[in-house]
Amino acid sequence: MSKRILHVVTNVSEYKGIHRPTGLWLGELTHAYDEFEKQNYFQDIVSPLGGHSPIEPKSLERFVADASVLKRKNDPAFMQLLETTKKPSEINWQDYDVIYYTGGHGVMWDFLDNAELQDITKNIYEKGGMV
Repeated sequence: MSKRILHVVTNVSEYKGIHRPTGLWLGELTHAYDEFEKQNYFQDIVSPLGGHSPIEPKSLERFVADASVLKRKNDPAFMQLLETTKKPSEINWQDYDVIYYTGGHGVMWDFLDNAELQDITKNIYEKGGMV
């Protein structure tokens, strides 16, 4: 049976108070996704609200976006995963061996006090999973 990983991404699309775009730093997800894919992990993506996870525009800039980012950005099936992320309430923590929190500035606002994500993380960790 292959191991299962839950990737956590943001729903925040702009910095609070300054109205500048932000979101998921795409490489934070693609690099991990690529490595876990090589190990045949089953992978799901969750966000605090479910649905669309915006991408930090700076993570797509020339000299920043590497081969992993460009490959996934140009993969419609992968990008659809970022449009249809699961909500924490749709997750059964017992199904996962690993939870991985991605980066980007958006996470400062929607990861911090999310009780559902905290519970999922705590339960995965306490059953011997990796955080």
